[in-house]
Amino acid sequence: MEEELKCPVCGSLFREPIILPCSHNVCLPCARTIAVQTPESEQHLPPLLHSRGPAPPAAAAAPGAGPGAAAGSAACLDSESAAGGGGGDHADKLSLHSETDSGYGSYTPSLKSPNGVRVLPLVPAPPGAAAAPRGAGPASSSLTCPQCHRSASLDQRGLRGFQRNRLLEAIVQRYQQGRAAAAAAAKCQLCDRSPPEPAAVLCEQCEVLYCAACQLRCHPARGPFAKHRLAPPPAHPGAPGGGGDGGGGKGAGGGRKLPTCAEHDLENYSMYCVSCRSPVCYQCLEEGKHNKHDVKALGAMWKQHKAQLSQALNGVSDKAKEAKEFLVQLKNLLQQIQENGLDYEACLVAQCDALVDALTRQKAKLLTKVTKEREHKLKVVWDQINHCTLKLRQSTGLMEYCLEVIKENDPSGFLQISDALIKRVQVSQEQWVKGALEPKVSAEFDLTLDSEPLLQSIHQLDFIQMKCRVPPVPLLQLEKCCTRNNSVTLAWRMPPLSHNPVEGYILELDDGDGGQFREVYVGKETLCTIDGLHFNSTYNARVKAFNSSGVGPYSKTVILQTSDVAWFTFDPSSAHRDIVLSNDNQTATCNSYDDRVVLGTAAFSKGVHYWELHVDRYDNHPDPAFGIARINVVKDMMLGKDDKAWAMYVDNNRSWFMHCNSHTNRTEGGVSKGATVGVLLDLNKHNLTFYINGQQQGPPAFENIEGVFMPALSLNRNVQVTLHTGLEVPQSIKQPKLPNN
Repeated sequence: MEEELKCPVCGSLFREPIILPCSHNVCLPCARTIAVQTPESEQHLPPLLHSRGPAPPAAAAAPGAGPGAAAGSAACLDSESAAGGGGGDHADKLSLHSETDSGYGSYTPSLKSPNGVRVLPLVPAPPGAAAAPRGAGPASSSLTCPQCHRSASLDQRGLRGFQRNRLLEAIVQRYQQGRAAAAAAAKCQLCDRSPPEPAAVLCEQCEVLYCAACQLRCHPARGPFAKHRLAPPPAHPGAPGGGGDGGGGKGAGGGRKLPTCAEHDLENYSMYCVSCRSPVCYQCLEEGKHNKHDVKALGAMWKQHKAQLSQALNGVSDKAKEAKEFLVQLKNLLQQIQENGLDYEACLVAQCDALVDALTRQKAKLLTKVTKEREHKLKVVWDQINHCTLKLRQSTGLMEYCLEVIKENDPSGFLQISDALIKRVQVSQEQWVKGALEPKVSAEFDLTLDSEPLLQSIHQLDFIQMKCRVPPVPLLQLEKCCTRNNSVTLAWRMPPLSHNPVEGYILELDDGDGGQFREVYVGKETLCTIDGLHFNSTYNARVKAFNSSGVGPYSKTVILQTSDVAWFTFDPSSAHRDIVLSNDNQTATCNSYDDRVVLGTAAFSKGVHYWELHVDRYDNHPDPAFGIARINVVKDMMLGKDDKAWAMYVDNNRSWFMHCNSHTNRTEGGVSKGATVGVLLDLNKHNLTFYINGQQQGPPAFENIEGVFMPALSLNRNVQVTLHTGLEVPQSIKQPKLPNN
């Protein structure tokens, strides 16, 4: 985070920072040194086109930075020239990246200024020009941002026209105090010993640090201290009493002076102008300066921008974690490349030594090719490590700075910089584009030496590059494989760092009874769902990949168990438009007085299945129908009137079975509010049976039925029913009622 707190001009921590129109920050003393005074005859020229004198020394270019800044710049230039002039071996480079370095280390690449930006040299004032008053520039003065090089003109107020970044100033102050205090360990505040014992706990109510002995003696866990909360000691002793806050953690009512309007000293900021992106006071609104602007409450905009910044930070944090893991992968890749390179060299030497003396010169050429290939791979990986480390360090510093900004309780100060911070965080997240966290090269050397040709072909001996091989074994992603009712979903992927091309995959499944495997999917997708399987069955699945060279080996076999019983709901996608579903599509009613059909989401072709429908409402003696149907059943009339449905329709006194508009087996006993209708579909015996309140209603309704069936129901607005699924098949069947002829 320290880089976020340094001025781009002097390279030191910010002093009295101001916000430039481009949203960058600069010290107020440094701003005075880089302000440009333009003669009237040159006002039409851009500031960057003015003639420049020789660059001033580092101490003059950054007043207040001290000799350390100049020395740091010189040291940085020396290190840069040394890095560019010599070619150190990889062991020297590797010392910059220890195993404990995960992007948060102290490694800093060579930069061209103390804070990593080019600072434009001062432009000499025209001869005879009057010195500008301190803190204010003439009408012809301008200021060029040292980071983005955008030029901003100064009005009659000069530098006072730029807003003060109070939030950044508070964070810098707290950072300085915290850095000084963190050097000392937390000590007990009640010890008589000299020096005091290290603190063991901190009482959050007393705000006192205790060692173990003093805590037992002075703060026992009983009496008035029983409800006090003891926490681990903080990182530095200034935290409990407020001295370690750095002046930046107090709220608006905790001693800090509330910020006042820059134009009205007696008024506090209370609103935020979205158009101007600036906090305003009540008097600014009264004067009509923001009449047509979008003005919102300061607190609401503060919370909104904090939420946006936090959301953007989450994305950057995830990418930073991936980058740390990626760096570890790259470092392992270095070792693998070294080892594989040595293996290939040894193999090559063994083959060449077995040939006649005519191979000697060609052997040297081939060794050179292997060395170049290895050096190329190492260079690519090193470049990727350096680039990723730099991006990760920048993202980490920005994250830490943004977290400190979020901790501040100054709404107006936060809103001064929140827009720019949100954009920076979003841009930082976008830099981790797809493919940025993938190695650009593999550790494998796809080179094969062919030693079979005759002696006259020795001079044409060369490597066969990128030899195509069959794909490796796919890896089943067990965390994504699942079953639901009578369908299974399988997912797989290729192993990492696999460079053999894959043209497609073949998924095989057995019959659920230990039979032979059969192909159920062939294609390029790595996720497949198979429907229409048997309930209460165990299936074995495996997958293999193929390309132009052939078919690869099978993956491991995964065992999938389908559900014992069916769980389903009413299907809103296939229901009639007058049907109204609720209760997660388990309760159905209708908007029409005519009968309308709704189907279930499950389809049955084998096995025994049972479900129930509870009558929640029953008015004016309607005739709801319960049963099964094909997917293409007619949905705007009573269930069973066409040849695609088999149903029992029932009123308050009796019931009938109906198929193809044929009514049979009238049976006494109907339904009312609170009744339960059960449907038993036995596709092993190919029949359909109905129950009312647990008692079989008539004989088996239909026999010799075969095919694929879906649960079905027809009803009108006078009926409401709720579906209950996942039920066991009834074991005890009461004697059926005899039908009336």
